[in-house]
Amino acid sequence: MALRKIREIGDDVLMKVCKEVKEMTPRTKLLIEDMFDTMYEANGVGLAAPQVGVLKRIVVIDTTGEDPYVFINPRIVDRSGEQTGYEGCLSVPGKTGTVTRPNYVKVVALDENMKPFELEATELLARAVCHELDHLDGHLYTEKVEGELKNTEDVYEDEE
Repeated sequence: MALRKIREIGDDVLMKVCKEVKEMTPRTKLLIEDMFDTMYEANGVGLAAPQVGVLKRIVVIDTTGEDPYVFINPRIVDRSGEQTGYEGCLSVPGKTGTVTRPNYVKVVALDENMKPFELEATELLARAVCHELDHLDGHLYTEKVEGELKNTEDVYEDEE
């Protein structure tokens, strides 16, 4: 298990557009394993390569703890509906904000074996896909927040 340092808001790497992955190398396989380890250790549901300082179009997501996905060179090809809810980010620790995203997305990507696949996602998985793919183009959820960012603890207190 290798944990990587999660880059935080203000780090220039988070504002850059990532490069496509042309081939699977041992180094890229290791990056993907490290991304999962880092995401799980930080209690996240998704992590994009630039969040660990690597400008490659790679995202890992696991919204249930039992369904890990690897997306290489992902693209959203369809979206519909709308959902509004609180969103946080491992690169913006301790903060959350209200964001509206599609309730349904269809994404095409390559898996860890560089085989093409298509995934239709709804609700939390759709939100995670949109959030993580934004990272690949140098965008943080904070650009989409409706209203102000809140401290994470304050949001949970409001829900009690």
